[in-house]
Amino acid sequence: MKTEETAKRLVELCRQGKNNQAYDELFDPNAVAIEPEGYQGPSRVEGLDNLRKKSAQFAEMVEEMHSMEISDPIVADRFFSCTMDMDVTFKGMGRSKDAELCLYETNDEGKIIKEQFFFTPPPQG
Repeated sequence: MKTEETAKRLVELCRQGKNNQAYDELFDPNAVAIEPEGYQGPSRVEGLDNLRKKSAQFAEMVEEMHSMEISDPIVADRFFSCTMDMDVTFKGMGRSKDAELCLYETNDEGKIIKEQFFFTPPPQG
C-alpha cells in the first residue's frame, strides 16, 4: 500500500468513526503517537495496544460529540497530514470547538509508524 492509499483510507475510516479498524488495517504494531505539551494524557505512547488504550481513554472523556470534520489528506513522500475540527462536550469541562493538525509518517509498506497531533490544549485548573 502506498502512502496516498493509506492516507485516503485513514480519513475514510475516521469519518465513519471506525478508529479500531483503522488501527487494525493501517498501523504498524510499533507505531508511536505524540501529543502536544500540556495535553492531559501522556505526551508519547508507543505500541499499537497503547494507541488503542489512548483512543479509548479519549472516548471516555467525551460526553457528547456534536460534530467532527476531517479534511482530505495532503501527501508528500512518506508523510501525510489532515485537519480535524471537533465540536465536543467533555465530561466536567463543558463544550468546546477544537481544531488540530494531524501528521502521519508511513514505512515502506505504507503502514503508519508515527502520528503526531498539533493543537492548543485547554488550560488546566
